[in-house]
Amino acid sequence: MPLFALICRDKPGALQIRQDNRADHLEFLKTGQIFIAGPLIEDGDMRGSLVVIEAEDLAAARTWAAGDPYAAAGLFESVQISEWKKVIG
Repeated sequence: MPLFALICRDKPGALQIRQDNRADHLEFLKTGQIFIAGPLIEDGDMRGSLVVIEAEDLAAARTWAAGDPYAAAGLFESVQISEWKKVIG
């Protein structure tokens, strides 16, 4: 199954939205075929997310990403989803 990288950038000043929805987001991550996941850090604070998932295709990856509680809470300024290939590591 192909891998897809989701690069999600938080809206400026949205750290409280992230913190308020973090538990639901972490629970949601258990519903997917997660390869790796973690926050993007800027100036010591979480400012985005990098998630690599297994999905049948780009449409399935987009559908999964839309179900993230962070997305529903309006946390993200942008979400980029691209097919990704593991080469090293």
